[in-house]
Amino acid sequence: MELENLRREYLLGGLNRENLLADPIKQFELWLQQAIDLEIHDPTAMVIATVAEDGQPSQRIVLLKHLDDKGFVFFTNFGSRKAKEIAENSKVSLHFPWNDIDRQVKLQGKAQKISTKESLKYFLSRPRESQLAAWASEQSMPLTSKQVLLTQVAHMKEKFSKGEVPLPDFWGGIRVTPNLIEFWQGGENRLHDRFEYSLQEDASWKIQRLAP
Repeated sequence: MELENLRREYLLGGLNRENLLADPIKQFELWLQQAIDLEIHDPTAMVIATVAEDGQPSQRIVLLKHLDDKGFVFFTNFGSRKAKEIAENSKVSLHFPWNDIDRQVKLQGKAQKISTKESLKYFLSRPRESQLAAWASEQSMPLTSKQVLLTQVAHMKEKFSKGEVPLPDFWGGIRVTPNLIEFWQGGENRLHDRFEYSLQEDASWKIQRLAP
């Protein structure tokens, strides 16, 4: 497969220091809202990279479900590979690939579980079918067939046929608190604009331009 000549130019705009907000979370919220308004595919989809005990990194796509001054929250089964790796090494990386608008945001930070109260609040907002799926799936575990999973879903549907579906004790939210965030805007002739926010000891953010 020849890929050398597969390329395009990035011409949707530039990024200057004076256009950036002092707070990277506010800057991210601005970009996220613009991505939502432009109706790009899955604007809240983010790649999360974790590292296993043996040093092997792994990545997967999850959905951003909450954002505040404390960080970026997603939800998962605590028995999943990513959750187990986070328990061993809380240092993670997130990446938002907004290719449709020639933008990327990547960040690094530390991950930790949110409170049960916070997880319950989100769990109760999910469609009932998604609640049942959380109970039925042993995430990241080997599965002999799809039918086995569907049978387990049916079992959970019968088990919780009356009343609300309770929050599983093995499922909940994880918050990534960033210490480094980069905003990337594609540029003509590969002269991309990159700005990095790094958290300082006094809790302020240092902003610097990076070479593309």
